[in-house]
Amino acid sequence: MTRPKSRAKARMPAVSSLRILTAALMGLTIAALAAVAALAEDENLIRSHGYSFFGELKYPEDYTHFDYVNPDAPKGGEIVIAQAGTFDSMNPYTRNGRRGALSWMMYESLLGDSPTGAAPADVIGEGYGLLAHTVEYPEDKSWVVFYMRPEARFSDGTPVTAHDVAFSHNLLLDQGLKSYAEAVRKRIPKVEVIDDHTIKFYFADGISRRSLIDQVGGVPVWSKKWFEETGARIDEPRIETSPGSGPYMVHAVDVNRSIVYKRNPDYWGWDLAFNKGRHNFDTIRLEYFADDTAAFEAFKAGAVTYRTESDPKKWASAYDFPSLDKGWVKLEEIPDGTPPAMSGIVFNLRRDILKDKNVRQAIALMFNFDWTNKSLLYDLFAQQRSYSTGTKLEAMGLPEGDELAFLQSLGDVVPEAIYTEEPWVPHESDADRLMTRKNLRQAIRLMSEAGWEVGDDGVMRNAEGTVMRLDFLLNSAGSPTNKAVAENFIANLKQLGIDARLQAVDASQYTKRERDFDYDLVLDAYPALLGTGTGLAQRLGSEAAEYSIFNPAGLASPLVDEIIEASLLTESQAEEDASIMALDRALRYEFIVIPDGYAPDHWAAYWDVFARPDDIPPFSLGVLDFWWYDAQKAEALKAAGALR
Repeated sequence: MTRPKSRAKARMPAVSSLRILTAALMGLTIAALAAVAALAEDENLIRSHGYSFFGELKYPEDYTHFDYVNPDAPKGGEIVIAQAGTFDSMNPYTRNGRRGALSWMMYESLLGDSPTGAAPADVIGEGYGLLAHTVEYPEDKSWVVFYMRPEARFSDGTPVTAHDVAFSHNLLLDQGLKSYAEAVRKRIPKVEVIDDHTIKFYFADGISRRSLIDQVGGVPVWSKKWFEETGARIDEPRIETSPGSGPYMVHAVDVNRSIVYKRNPDYWGWDLAFNKGRHNFDTIRLEYFADDTAAFEAFKAGAVTYRTESDPKKWASAYDFPSLDKGWVKLEEIPDGTPPAMSGIVFNLRRDILKDKNVRQAIALMFNFDWTNKSLLYDLFAQQRSYSTGTKLEAMGLPEGDELAFLQSLGDVVPEAIYTEEPWVPHESDADRLMTRKNLRQAIRLMSEAGWEVGDDGVMRNAEGTVMRLDFLLNSAGSPTNKAVAENFIANLKQLGIDARLQAVDASQYTKRERDFDYDLVLDAYPALLGTGTGLAQRLGSEAAEYSIFNPAGLASPLVDEIIEASLLTESQAEEDASIMALDRALRYEFIVIPDGYAPDHWAAYWDVFARPDDIPPFSLGVLDFWWYDAQKAEALKAAGALR
C-alpha cells in the first residue's frame, strides 16, 4: 500500500534534475544560436532553396511549379513500356547480375532529380530542394548543411531523417563502386548528423569545390532501419527492395517477365512545387521480351503502349501497320536539346594491341559511316564529331583566346599537336560502297608504322608473328540494325587482314563481360560534356581507369588528367567553358571511340492515350516525368476495339 506514495517521492528529485538540465540546455542553445549568428556574420553564409555552383537559380524560392509542366495534369492510367533482355535483381547498385529497369526510381535525394532525366529539365547545373527545404554553406563552400523536411516519409510510414542520409552516404563508400568510393572519400572526409533533420558535410582542404554540394545533395537516401534489420547489401543482387520515399513503389516483380510500379497515394511530397504536374501515371508497367523485334511486335499489338524508337530502320520502314493507319497510334519527332553522347565503337585501351593510336586510327578507317547511314540507317543519323557536338563548348579550329590561355597554363603536358592541328573529325567515306579504297590504303600505312604487316596469306601480323585478332562484344537483345552495322564493320576489318570476330551474347553475359572489360571493341558511350565536375575524373581519369565501369575505354591520359584538375579550379563560367572546350579537344586527340551517329530528335511512338505539354524542355523528353494519361482518349480507343 505504500509503494505508490514511495514511487511519487522517488520521482521528485528527477523532476528537479530535469528542470536544471533543461535550463542548462536552453543556455547552451542560446549560446549556440549566438555562435551561429556570429558565424553567419563572419562567413557570409548563403542560405537557399536550391543550389548551383555560380549561385544563379532560374526558379525563385516561391516558385509554384516548373515552367514546362502542366500543374493541373490529371493523375491516373497506365503506361506500358517494353524492355529487351533479362533481369535478376531489383537492387540497382549491385555489382553482380542485371538490374531491373527503373529500379532506382523509388529513392529520393536532398536535392531532387528525375528517375529518367534532369529535374528541372530546362536548366543545367541547378538543383532544388526535395528531401531538404534549405541548403546552407559559406562562400568558400568548405562545408554544407542541409535542413530536411520533417514531413518526409518512406513508403512504410517511417520518417526520413538525417541519420538515413548519413547511413546512405557511408553505405555507398563501404559497398559501392570502388571508383566512386575512392573519389568521394578524398573529397568528403566527414559527415555530421546535427539533429534528426539537419546534416552537415565537410569538404577536404586544398581541393576544388566543384560537384561537392551537388554530390552529397544527390545521394539516394535509403532506410537505415531496413538495411540494419535485413542485413542486405547494395553490392549484391536481390529481388526484395528497401522502402523508398519517392512517389512510386514496387508493386509486382516477375523475374525476366515484368516489373510494375504503382504511384503511392500516401506519398508525402505531392504538394511540393517540385512535384507539381509530375509523376502522373498510376501505374508504370515494364514488360520484358527476348529481343527488340519481339518488343516491337508487342507494341504493334497494343500490349505495349509507349516506345521511344532508337532503330532508324524501324522508324523509316516498320511503322506501317493498321493501327497507325486508323490513327490509333501516334508518331512524333520531338527536338532533343541535349548534346548527343559520344556513342559508338569503343576501344579497350587495357588491351596492349590497342594502346597504339595509329592502330586505333587504322581500325577506325574501316568503319564506313556514310555507307552505313545511307544503307542501314536511312540517312536519318548524323555523326558525332565532338564530345560537345553543336554546343558552344565544341572545340573548333586551332585553340585561341581563353582556351589557348588555359592550355598554355598546363605546361609541357600538352602535346605540340594540340596547338598546331585542328581537332579530330570523322574521316570521309564512299557512301555507295562498303569499302573505301583510299581509307584501306591509309589504314595499311598506319598499321605498318605501328609494326603490323599483311602477309601473303592476307593475315596481319607483327614482328613476333602474332596475328591481330579483335573481339567485338555485342548485346544480342539489341536491335537487328546494331548487329548489321557491326557485321559490316567486321567485314571491312577482315579485308584489312584483321582476325575480327563478332561475339553476340545474351543480355546477362553481356553485362558481366562489360563489367569485367572482357572485350576489345564494344558499343558504348561517354556522356556529352556540358560542364566540369568531379565525375569527370571517375569517367575519364587515370586513377580509376583500370576498374571504373564508367570508363569503358580504360582511358588513362596525363593530358586529360591535368585538364580535369585545372577545370575543377576555374572560377568563372567563361573559364569553365574554355576548360571544357580544351577537354573536348584532348579527348578527340586521344581517340578512344569511333562515333556511330545520333538522331537529332526523340522518335516517340505511342498509342493515342497520352498527352503532354506543348513545349518539351530541352534536356528531357519526360515521358515518365510530366506526360499524363488521357482517360477520354483511352475510352475512345477501347470502344473502337483498339485496346483492351
